[in-house]
Amino acid sequence: MNGVSTVLIVVGLFLLGGVISFLKQGLPRGVVVLLGSSSALCLVAGLLRLG
Repeated sequence: MNGVSTVLIVVGLFLLGGVISFLKQGLPRGVVVLLGSSSALCLVAGLLRLG
């Protein structure tokens, strides 16, 4: 694992935790969807950099 892929995966997991927290707080769906899509993009980019 190089540094960039590790950072992307950690940021993606952090944002995923934010999605779960925002859903529990009842924030608007648009915010949760935006945060979820950015989390997915970070995780996918980190995993693709591993390969």
